Amino acid sequence: MLTIGGLNQGIVLDHIKAGGAMKIYTYLNLDGLDNSVAIIKNARSNKMGKKDIIKIEGKLNDIDLNILGALDHKITINIIENGVIIEKRNPTLPERVDNILKCKNPRCITSVEPSLVHTFKLTDKANGTYRCIYCEQSFDRR
Repeated sequence: MLTIGGLNQGIVLDHIKAGGAMKIYTYLNLDGLDNSVAIIKNARSNKMGKKDIIKIEGKLNDIDLNILGALDHKITINIIENGVIIEKRNPTLPERVDNILKCKNPRCITSVEPSLVHTFKLTDKANGTYRCIYCEQSFDRR
């Protein structure tokens, strides 16, 4: 059995849909951090069958965790201090997302004007659907 040590201080992103950890790693730009990051893929879960987990050691001043609601609103965010979970959060779906989600429509103005802000708005809260404000293309989480 795989064993990953606990954190003294940091964040654990738990209940990530299996196979989704690398996308979240990329969207949050975790490769640009000096912090240690552990990615656990396809961990056994009683609730989900399989899940991914991301553990990030240390303080995270430059990461907007609210964006996780747009990426996977079923994630649990555990804040760790002195080896203990001091807070558990479930992200909500933000009404607007800037420069995190990218429009895949080749005819969208964002494809021709790379300096434009990629902005998506929440159009269907029940299904967590986001659409590009320029071309109405929906964001596909897969």
